[in-house]
Amino acid sequence: MEDRNLTQAYEHAKEVYGGLGVDVEKAMALADGIAISMHSWQGDDLIGFDGSQELSGGIASTGNYIGRARTLPELLADLDEAMGMIPGKLKVSVHACQADLGGKKIGRDAYTVQHFSGWIDWAKERKIGLDFNPTFFSSPQMDGDFSLSSFDDNKRKFWIEHGKRCREIGEAFGRMLGIRSLVNYWMPDGYKDIPADTAARRELMVQSLDEIFSAPMDKTCVAEALESKLFGLGLESYTAASHEFSLGYAITRKKIYTMDAGHFHPTERISAKFSAVLQYLDEILLHVSRGVRWDSDHVVIWDEELQSMMNEIIFNGYPDRVNIGLDFFDASINRIACWVIGTRNTRKALLSAALNPIHLAKDAERRGDYTARLAYLEEAKTLPFSAVWDYYCARQGVPVGTEWIARMKQYEKVVLSTRG
Repeated sequence: MEDRNLTQAYEHAKEVYGGLGVDVEKAMALADGIAISMHSWQGDDLIGFDGSQELSGGIASTGNYIGRARTLPELLADLDEAMGMIPGKLKVSVHACQADLGGKKIGRDAYTVQHFSGWIDWAKERKIGLDFNPTFFSSPQMDGDFSLSSFDDNKRKFWIEHGKRCREIGEAFGRMLGIRSLVNYWMPDGYKDIPADTAARRELMVQSLDEIFSAPMDKTCVAEALESKLFGLGLESYTAASHEFSLGYAITRKKIYTMDAGHFHPTERISAKFSAVLQYLDEILLHVSRGVRWDSDHVVIWDEELQSMMNEIIFNGYPDRVNIGLDFFDASINRIACWVIGTRNTRKALLSAALNPIHLAKDAERRGDYTARLAYLEEAKTLPFSAVWDYYCARQGVPVGTEWIARMKQYEKVVLSTRG
């Protein structure tokens, strides 16, 4: 905070925003306090540590950039490095395949919280929460591309038990860390080509999910979400857990509905859906991602849709009802940079939304003055946001501007390059 130019620019921006009725300090506090759940799988390409050698189930991580985390200590070190360059409140979302099994062969239907003790110790030390994800893919127990909707009773039972164990692990995370854990269920189940029977798989999926969720859980420790998807690689014609299926299940079973920015038709904007589904649900989980022509999980950039999503959250007073998590993985560039770019951009969009004098446009709208509404919305785009962002980063003790790139490159040289 010793940079005089930084402070002067901030004071000017504070005056400009203040003239429009925006309290900059309150805006920074609001954006800073909203938890963003970083996805651990950016660091290991979602391979995990339980014996899987490649991805399956309609997803893929492309590229072979140096430095993929091969062990839990490597992944935790990479997360630490990334988090040191990101401002604001954070959580970390863990996948079941990232269990630390100590070299033992243990089925996912038998995982317990003890297999994630390294994660818990790490999170306790950093005073952050952990979210959790069952891994319904990349396993010989898959029935082709089917898990909870498999016609094979034994395999379906295996995945039901896995789902139950994941609830228990999430509940233990919440209890041990004192921060509620959100367990997100996504199943790839689907067909490459047109199915003859579109109902049978979905009927089995409902039965399986109902069995998984049958035992009561401590809701202060764990919450459960169901994620929808339009299609996946090799699953282009049909997915059992579609948008309508998952939303209907969440509403009727009082679960959280997960909306992934890459899991809808490319012409759809999920930001436009938040205020609709939140008329019927208490909460949703947002997976911030970026699809390019399909659900390609590109690194999140600060584009119009990212800003629109964060605007919807802030403008409608939804910070306590929209849980924000990241979900992308790119193996073609430095994985630390992916985390830093995507998470900083998400926080940047939150701060931009918090600073927006949206009350002026809302007041004009209520008066029926749609000319003024459009004018206010447009003028807000060129307010001196960058000065506030830079000041906020400096205050939080993280790199300002491009300073983080040199730090990332040094970590790559000293640590990542040694992994081959």
